[in-house]
Amino acid sequence: MSAEQAIVRAHHEEWARVVAGLARRFGDLDLAEESAADAFAAAAERWPRDGVPPNPGGWLTTTATRKAIDWLRRESQRDARHEAARIMHSPPEPVGPIEDDRLRLVFTCCHPALAMQARVALTLRLLGGLTVAEIARAFLVPEATMAKRLTRAKTKIKAARIPYRIPSATDIRERLAGVLAVVYLVFNEGYLAGDGDDPIRADLTDEAIRLARLLRDLIPGNGEVTGLLALMLFIDARRPARLSAAGELVTLDEQDRDAWDHALIGEATALIRERIAAVAAGGDPPGRYQLLAAINSVHCQDTHWPTIVAPYDCLAQLDPSPIVRLNRAVAVAEVDGPSAGLTEIDRLAEPLDGYHAFHAARADLLRRLGRTAEARTAYDRALALAGNPAERAYLTRRRG
Repeated sequence: MSAEQAIVRAHHEEWARVVAGLARRFGDLDLAEESAADAFAAAAERWPRDGVPPNPGGWLTTTATRKAIDWLRRESQRDARHEAARIMHSPPEPVGPIEDDRLRLVFTCCHPALAMQARVALTLRLLGGLTVAEIARAFLVPEATMAKRLTRAKTKIKAARIPYRIPSATDIRERLAGVLAVVYLVFNEGYLAGDGDDPIRADLTDEAIRLARLLRDLIPGNGEVTGLLALMLFIDARRPARLSAAGELVTLDEQDRDAWDHALIGEATALIRERIAAVAAGGDPPGRYQLLAAINSVHCQDTHWPTIVAPYDCLAQLDPSPIVRLNRAVAVAEVDGPSAGLTEIDRLAEPLDGYHAFHAARADLLRRLGRTAEARTAYDRALALAGNPAERAYLTRRRG
């Protein structure tokens, strides 16, 4: 492995660990992010010359810590951040209910003083190591807009002096919705990377599943935590069949089901059965992630579209977002025909014009209806917006 490859791999595997550790020690997310970035810049300069260290993560953590300390000393000499410098020499904060630094960082960023989208975006940047462009795609907004949101969130943190402390048990429950959204967005970016050479980033999907398992240990009776874990396990189980030998995306209906990870499917199925029993015993009705898990449970058995439309109807009542309505429209097309699905999809043209999956779904239905010229135009629009190489290869073939 070359030094350049080692740096890319270390960024995938170590970024969140380094940032979270620095945030815990110094209590300053700006400092944590900037010091981690400086450490990776130092690695890019030194590893090709000196060789990759035996423990890349340890090297990056040590280097980032030294850079943070140097920065604090410079600032303290200017009388700008005496309190920050004091933190450097303070004893570590007790661990509290969250023992994993990365999970602690998710809860820390999901402070109620920040708007929900700001919480999610900030955590994707600090924990997932996603670029501003990748986060912008996840929110379907321009990159410049997302950059401003992240800057405003950090400015608000400083102005309000929001403490980066271990959340209490009450904090955990209040911030859980934002945390689940963060974990799922990290998973989605890994499952179908928005950009770059890797169509699938297993480091992100694995990290999201790891965090969901920790959340389930932390709050074992929460239905949405269980539902999110089951959902991601169902989806991740299909990963081995999602790319062809040529690197092209393989859609669900064309995948080799024998290649799926049936152990993960079995684990997810057990979680779904647990939730069904809990609801039958008088528990809370299923929420967004439990409904999505139920839909994917059907996909992992023998896709039956009429069965899938019903939970989408429930989901659209809970979360009538354009993305949910788009996915429901695709299911409707399988049950009632492409014309019915296209009618539903065309109603979403305004909010989803910048979303490649909208144009890809529309192109497929136009193709099935024999409207070839319109289909090619829709495929062209989808290709212009898609950044994933495997997905682009698939769309190019379907366009013809």
